[in-house]
Amino acid sequence: MTPTELRATSGLAAIYAVRMAGLFMVLPVLVLYTDVLPGATPLLMGLALGIYGLTQALLQIPFGILSDRVGRRPLIALGLVLLIVGSVVAALAETVYGLIIGRALQGTGAVAAVVLALTADLITEERRTRALAVIGLSIGLTFTAAMVLGPVVDQWFGLSGIFWLTAGLGMMALLLLFLWVPRPLRSLPHPDMVPIRGGLSHVLRDRELMRLNVGVFILHMTLAANFLALPLMLVTNLDLPPAQHYRVYLPVLVLGFLLMIPAVIRAERRRALKPSLLAAIALLVVVQGLLPVANHWLVLGALLVLFFAAFNLLEAMLPSLVAKTAPVIEKGTAMGVFASSQFLGIFAGGMLGGVAMAQAGASGVFTLGLVGAVLWLVVAGTMTTPSHLANRAYGLPAPWHSAAAELESRIGELTGVGEVRVSAGEAAVYLKVDPARFDESGLRALFTSWPAQSTERN
Repeated sequence: MTPTELRATSGLAAIYAVRMAGLFMVLPVLVLYTDVLPGATPLLMGLALGIYGLTQALLQIPFGILSDRVGRRPLIALGLVLLIVGSVVAALAETVYGLIIGRALQGTGAVAAVVLALTADLITEERRTRALAVIGLSIGLTFTAAMVLGPVVDQWFGLSGIFWLTAGLGMMALLLLFLWVPRPLRSLPHPDMVPIRGGLSHVLRDRELMRLNVGVFILHMTLAANFLALPLMLVTNLDLPPAQHYRVYLPVLVLGFLLMIPAVIRAERRRALKPSLLAAIALLVVVQGLLPVANHWLVLGALLVLFFAAFNLLEAMLPSLVAKTAPVIEKGTAMGVFASSQFLGIFAGGMLGGVAMAQAGASGVFTLGLVGAVLWLVVAGTMTTPSHLANRAYGLPAPWHSAAAELESRIGELTGVGEVRVSAGEAAVYLKVDPARFDESGLRALFTSWPAQSTERN
């Protein structure tokens, strides 16, 4: 990457990370305040846990579309300000209702798609995959760090301290946005990165995509619901004080992550995405079924390692499957719907988990996840075998701007090309290719040739 692209990648990854850290740090500690916060009940604490997912889901696609009109940086700044305001409201809350309002406001800063759009503005098509990989890695590391830091910050500063820290991280992200992230020379639509208006209805009617959306909904519903029960289990079953919970979360998250890496590599190299997906869901079913009877620390630790291994594997595979399944020109829209489904799952996990906790305790929460995982296994079992085409994007050479249709036709004849879309307005070429058969040198040679229309005019 160029120095400018390195600045853009590091800055945007940091903005994405610090924003997610504030949202996730409360996950392992919030339920422990059920008997402390005035007005709190298991249901209301579940709502406080998941409400940010609802506001994120509602605004994710509108923010992405709106950024094409009003600009990326103003919308990212607005989203970060909303995160800061929501964090301050939650920090000052004296009842559970103030906490719910604060968490809802935190979620209104739904700028994930806008950050990706700004990434596309600042990074050339050829290097964009690397930038997205860095952002993806930052999300995974942030989740692990937040789960470990949450109990530590809570020990020293309490629940309000977590929200004050989140507000401080939001301020840091604002400074990064204006002082470190470069200003784009121009902003173009990026249908492979962010939602477009016309593609929404088509994406919602696609059965294969909807199977994946159902899957990510259930996965995050289970995650949110489980954390209404797991912190209490660590206190009651293992007699582990909340300040020491990081001693459980750190090793199980690291081990789960390490188990996930070879599984992802194997799935891609052996073209075994569907079997790997079904195996991970089946593992989720087993773990959810055994969690209610995990009374020994060793058993609970082993189950949590398996849970996070399955969770991380599914979290890595599902976006890849969406990208492979969606039409190349509607990938951004498909990813927007996918992200909304993910956040709706968090909201549903908080609400339904709160009901299950109130009615049946921890076993009811884990049963909720078990039922969801079984349903998902049935739905995923009917999916078609996914293609192993990879998405590629290239800048459109200037001589071809007036002959986009001709270039699209000629690229479609190249070996290994499954789908192609050439857009003169976006100055981009979008492809789905078979990496094992695609000869990129043939595409480069085509880019340097002269369009037939120009030759005729000369």
